[in-house]
Amino acid sequence: MDIDPRRLGFLLAVSRSGGVLAAADSLRVSASAVSQQIARLESEAGVKVLDRQPTGATLTPAGRLLAETAERIESEVGEARRGLAALEGDISGVVVVGAFQTAIRAVLVPLLAELEQTLPGVDLFVHEVAEEHGRRALRRGELDLLVIEHDLTAPTAAPQGTRDVPFLDEPWMIALPAGDPTPSSLLDLAGATWLAPEPGGASDRALSRLATELSFTPRTAHRYQDFDVSLAMVAAGLGVALVPQLALRRQLPENVQWVGLPGLGNRHLFIRHRATRTEPRAATLAVLEQMIQVAANLEPF
Repeated sequence: MDIDPRRLGFLLAVSRSGGVLAAADSLRVSASAVSQQIARLESEAGVKVLDRQPTGATLTPAGRLLAETAERIESEVGEARRGLAALEGDISGVVVVGAFQTAIRAVLVPLLAELEQTLPGVDLFVHEVAEEHGRRALRRGELDLLVIEHDLTAPTAAPQGTRDVPFLDEPWMIALPAGDPTPSSLLDLAGATWLAPEPGGASDRALSRLATELSFTPRTAHRYQDFDVSLAMVAAGLGVALVPQLALRRQLPENVQWVGLPGLGNRHLFIRHRATRTEPRAATLAVLEQMIQVAANLEPF
């Protein structure tokens, strides 16, 4: 068996993109070129790597094994490339990060302030984006890194061709008017008026989870997208809000108190990047590592 490792890259592209046509598009070659390379790989390996059906092609067990091998090779080559760049002191380029307000304020703004000293060859641009828009922008190559959030439930796997890196875990908190009695448990808030988070976000999923666990239907009034807006509403006495700890790392409005309660759980943040033969670049990984470091060094709350 004499396998040309270059052909494994074509199989990996099929695995990540879900088919020969999509792989050809991602590799910027013709579909026939991909099919030819796969056919030669099968000839060299002596096994079928694709199960070709009218509805498309899927990897056989042998194909999955070889795709995993290709991914390891790609990872090792990328690591070697990054190591050489570091030896030469040649980490440079433009990196665009998409994130939401709390991550920008607590992590990315401090990182930008130190970037000239830590990564002098990197130009970092931060875009505040809604997560769904950010996912599309990452796929189109408009972003290099994207901060995404999950409630404590297990996150779904990252889409093919991308990778999620754990970034920060932070507890959920309850923000409520300063004049309200301080609750000792979530049951004390079952009858409260809740401010409604944007549908589909981690805070919305967390509030739904808590309601299910405690068997109550939250009485909601008003809806917000921005945690600063939710805190302004709390200050006005309009209700209580479930917010992540990062949202409280600021000068709070007057008339707002916060409390952490057992059972609230955590918000889990991840950084998503493309994972291809050419990405992530050394500059992208350097910024990712800096983001993780800044998050790890946040002062205890």
